[in-house]
Amino acid sequence: MPYTTEEGGRLNNFAREPKVYQAEPLNDGQKRNYIFLGIAATVLVGGLIFVAFSVSGVA
Repeated sequence: MPYTTEEGGRLNNFAREPKVYQAEPLNDGQKRNYIFLGIAATVLVGGLIFVAFSVSGVA
């Protein structure tokens, strides 16, 4: 287990904080993929709702 040493030589075995970084903006290919996945998810959920209502017999 990694330890850090504080001033005075005391050991500290608390978790180390991860390095912070700034996210990069999406490129055009990633944006297109997110749009495609959003449309596919919407169609899937709509289809599942349609099937659920059609087999339930509620009119």
